Parts: sequence; C-alpha cells; structure tokens
Amino acid sequence: MTIGWIECFAGISGDMLLGALIDAGVPEELLQNAAAALKIGAELRVHSVERGGIRATKVDVLEHGVLAENAGRPDHHHHGDGNAHEREESPHSRSRNWPQIRMLISGADLPEGAKTIALRAFELLAQAEAKIHGISPEEVHFHEVGAVDTIADIVCAAVGLDSLGVERWRCSAVNVGSGFVNCAHGKLPVPAPATAELLKGVPVYSAGPRMELTTPTGAAMLRALACEFEASEPLAVSTVGYGAGGHNPEGFANVLRLSIGTLAQRETSRRSFPQDRVVVLECALDDATPQVLAHAMELALEHGALDAMAAPVTMKKGRLGTLLTVLCKPENEDDLEKLLLRETTTLGIRRREEERVILDREFVTVETQFGRIRMKIASAAGEILNAMPEYEDCRRAAREHAVALRAVMEAALAAYGELSSMKAKR
Repeated sequence: MTIGWIECFAGISGDMLLGALIDAGVPEELLQNAAAALKIGAELRVHSVERGGIRATKVDVLEHGVLAENAGRPDHHHHGDGNAHEREESPHSRSRNWPQIRMLISGADLPEGAKTIALRAFELLAQAEAKIHGISPEEVHFHEVGAVDTIADIVCAAVGLDSLGVERWRCSAVNVGSGFVNCAHGKLPVPAPATAELLKGVPVYSAGPRMELTTPTGAAMLRALACEFEASEPLAVSTVGYGAGGHNPEGFANVLRLSIGTLAQRETSRRSFPQDRVVVLECALDDATPQVLAHAMELALEHGALDAMAAPVTMKKGRLGTLLTVLCKPENEDDLEKLLLRETTTLGIRRREEERVILDREFVTVETQFGRIRMKIASAAGEILNAMPEYEDCRRAAREHAVALRAVMEAALAAYGELSSMKAKR
C-alpha cells in the first residue's frame, strides 16, 4: 500500500505543496499542462531555493507572464506576510464565486481524480467562508482564493497528488504560525478565520517566526485528501520532496516535506491475512452485580456484538471492579453504546477503532456416534490453520447421550480428521 506523509512543521500553502510535489519527482510538464488546461493565462515558474539550510523547490504562478500575485500592480512588488500570497485584492484581479470555479474546473481537460480533489478543496473553502459570513456556499464570492494563482495552486497540486497513486495520506500536526495577516476584509489574526474553520479537529500548534504559516488553501488541501492525523503503521520511505514557502526567515526552515513510501515489511507481511476494522467499547464498573454483567454481555451478543469480555481490575482507592469490553462493527456502535448505558451502572464509555487480523471461516458438518456436529474451520489463502467443534452442538449432543462434553468434542475431531484424510487421497 502506497502511503503519503505530509509534514507541516512550517505550515502548508498551495505553492509549498506544488514545490514539494515537483521535488518528489512529479514531472513539471504534467503540472504545466494542468495550468494551461484551465485557460486562465496561468503558467508555473519553478526554481531551486534554500530555506534554513535546506534546498527546496519554489513554485510561482505567472498570469500572462507576470507574477500572478502582483498582476495589475504598477510596482510588481510583493508585500505579503508569511507563506500566503498578499491578500489585498488589486483593482485588476478577478474574484470568482464558487459556482464559477466549479464550472471552470469541471470543464477543464484534467484527470477525473484530480478534478475530484480540486473540487473538494474549493467546496471546503466555500463552506468555511459561508459559515464565517453567514451565507450559503453558493453565494460565496471569493476574493483571494478566486485569483489565478490560488486556482492554479489547487488544481495543479490536485493533478500532482492524483498522479502519485497514493492510497492513504497521513499528516503531522500543523504549525499555523502567529501574528496577523492582511486580507481583503482587513487585518486578521493568524490563523485566518477560514483556516481556523478548516482545521477544526486537526492537531495544530504555533511555533517559529510571527507570520502566517498555514493558509486556507493549504488547510483545504489537507482536508480534501482526508489525511490521517494520528500515529499509525511504520512507513518505509522511498521518496522525499521539499517545497519552499515565500519567505526565508533566519534560523527557520520554511519548507513543507512530502514523503512517499509503503508500509514497512513487518506490517505488509501481516496484511497477507484478511483484515477489518472494529470498534472497541469499554467501561469499568465497581458497583454492578455479576448477574447484571452477565445479562448485559448476553444482550450485547444478541444485538450484534462480535465479542464481549469481562476482566477483573483494581480501580481507584483499591476498589475491585470489572472491565467490560465489547467488540462490534462500526455500524452497530450506537445501538451497543445505548445498551451498555441502559443495562449497566456505568456513567461513560470509552470507544476506539482498531484494525483486526482475521482468518477466513466456514462450517463443515461431520457424522459421529453422537449425531451431526458442526466444525468451525479457520483458514488463510486456502490453508487450513485451525478446526474446532462448535460448542453448542457438542453441548446438546452430550446432554442427549448423557456423556461427557469432552467425549463428544474428541469424537467430532476424530471424524473431521477422517474426512480430511479421505479428501486428501482423492
């Protein structure tokens, strides 16, 4: 499985992401063609720079041959603060609304996967702006993000990201910077309101120079990629790229690092077995009777739980209690949470999602002197790894024939062994 790893220790902006993609090996020609496909006069200028002692790739967007962020300004001078381009709209810059941008991208000659990423990024931006200004997304009239440079940043980055064939994206905690930024609506604190809205639920922090490090464009791209923001399996990295921000503050590496790799060998070998994801519901109880716990576990299994367990634990102040754990499919989580809150004395439930390695399972029925007994067969890639008699069948047969449960289980195992031998000889 191919994994993309984005490290935002100096924040993220559209031009930084573009630079990191080219530095990681995405062909410049591919992105130049994407810019041309938009038919808005955009082209890319790519060059190598140094940021805090790190060589990185810097990408600027030109509009009809002029730096897009300064197009229409007599002095052509960049006064921007941080990684963002200057946000004060010039008289000649063109603002666009969300429906116009949607039509522009949808009608361009671009890969469908790239269109999906770009449209999702702009949709997220529109939703963020709409919430801030109290209007609908369709009414959002972009100023900064409707400009040529930002459209090219998002669309070209989407084309580069799509070309990598990455199956999952991960991201570090995001450095948003500090201080203030000049916007079309005035001087605003960092992170800008749209950035703050887009980064809800994302781990963020502020470090380094007082400047805007993460822009709304950069935040929207992270969200559009559905990045995972938590530690996961180890990664064997094959490619690393650095994209430069617009400023070069002293003693600070103003770059975005993009790494591409695969799951490390220890993990990939494990993935030869079938897997699924389960929800773990857990609560500790020190005031529930054994009967209440047993009843709750039985009900949980009847209502779709994959398993239910109870283990003795020592709780605060030396009190003895029980740790009740229920495994379930994500779709059964809500019902089982309600069941545990209703049927036990707990005041809260911990929940988490975990990956589970499982074996393929099937049932085979064997004939014994005690009747028909089902055998549960566990296998992987066609290889049988385990076979056990079904408990309920064995218990029923033991009662009917007044014999020990163990005798029925042994008879079932012997019958299955004979059946397997006969199949092997054929």
